[in-house]
Amino acid sequence: MKLKHLILCALFAALTAVGAFLKVPFALSAITLQFFFTAMAGALLGKKYGSLSQLVYVLLGLCGLPIFTMGGGLSYVLQPSFGFLLGLIPAAWIIGWLQEKRAPLWMAMVCGLAALYAFGLPYMWTILNLYFGRATSFGAVIKGGMLVYLPGDGVKIAAAAIICRKIKPRLASASILP
Repeated sequence: MKLKHLILCALFAALTAVGAFLKVPFALSAITLQFFFTAMAGALLGKKYGSLSQLVYVLLGLCGLPIFTMGGGLSYVLQPSFGFLLGLIPAAWIIGWLQEKRAPLWMAMVCGLAALYAFGLPYMWTILNLYFGRATSFGAVIKGGMLVYLPGDGVKIAAAAIICRKIKPRLASASILP
């Protein structure tokens, strides 16, 4: 693996960590910029390095670095929102893969967001019901864990797509991208 790929992976892992602290408490979780940076990682680094950057982010948090929205450590797996952190990895992979297939950038990011929710929502339901013992319907989890966040997710996707369209050609011409 080339040094620049490692540096880019580390950069997007760090940006995702920063995105966790740019948060607004809301409903069952918080509004953060984690997916914003994940979408950019997938679009700019591709499926392999974009998903690797998110894997590094999740592993660092699980090792105890307080880089998740509410801290870090192995016990974080019992947080209802941990499934969304796991979902960042396939989200970046899907975005990168769809970009390789020449899908429109916004569509790739929407599909990545769908993967994020596909991991996050069932995990949230499981933790709320089985660990915390709350009788929560899956419909309530969809409403409180996804529907209220979709408008903000749309804004994040639009902003990430605009930024990536502007900087990707410049980074490619400078031979910075993988």
